[in-house]
Amino acid sequence: MKIIVLGSAAGGGFPQWNCNCRNCAGVRKGTVRATPRTQSSIAVSSNGDDWVLINASPDILAQIRATPALQPARARRDSGIAAVMLLDAQIDHVTGLLMLREGKRIPLYCTASVWSDLTTALPLAPVLSHYCGVAWHELALPPLQVPGIEHIRFTAIALSSKAPPYSPHRQHPQTGDNIGLLIEDTVSGKALFYAPGLGALTGPVEAAMRAADCLLVDGTFWHADEMIEQELSSKRAEDMGHLPQTGAQGMVAVLDAIGARRKVLIHINNTNPILDEDSQQRATLTKHGIEVAFDGMEITL
Repeated sequence: MKIIVLGSAAGGGFPQWNCNCRNCAGVRKGTVRATPRTQSSIAVSSNGDDWVLINASPDILAQIRATPALQPARARRDSGIAAVMLLDAQIDHVTGLLMLREGKRIPLYCTASVWSDLTTALPLAPVLSHYCGVAWHELALPPLQVPGIEHIRFTAIALSSKAPPYSPHRQHPQTGDNIGLLIEDTVSGKALFYAPGLGALTGPVEAAMRAADCLLVDGTFWHADEMIEQELSSKRAEDMGHLPQTGAQGMVAVLDAIGARRKVLIHINNTNPILDEDSQQRATLTKHGIEVAFDGMEITL
């Protein structure tokens, strides 16, 4: 199983277009050693030619240009994207669908609650019906396989997080608003757990983490009050549905408890000090055996 990290940043990317925090200003001026990142998305394949795009970032066109495997050129017009799978209905995970409108009908896998948001609150599906169109497949809790993607099984794991601000159930969470994915290679037996938006550790989430050989999980904020302290928001990490890295119940502690396996943070907000490769926080992650995802990162399981 091959995994390519197409984008590794949280919404807005890094540097964010209008942000002058230490990280964003520093990477523009060259005073902070950090790598620019697009908004988070990954692609998964068993043969290197046909891929499931997991989350469709607004940066998808730049990500395709940077990833030759997604443009195999087998025909006059072609794409390596065999299907799209969505973990939630957040703007930074779904609006890239509009950039795929010149292609064929999009096989789209998502939960019923996400599909509801995409047909009403943020009606991308009705809009796309005037272009390529969308063929919806419900992503429910039983494992499934995607036609054309051999030997890979996808299992949805319900997450404790937040529906988008525009969702009618933002304050009334429904099962399926946010999911993680346990992605298994049925030949090698290897597995990846992917959860870029993770608000709390639950029994099913912990079980999926322990079943995986590689964890690609929420790295949005270093600490809970990060946005408040930088005067960029009045919300804590938990208010936005993200588990910060620090604290007794934070992501570093969670990953330490899970034990030996490959551990990688993704969906990193532009304010997070781990983006600075020379920071004490980045050194702390290294000490704990935790990697930071970057655009173009490849993982083979």
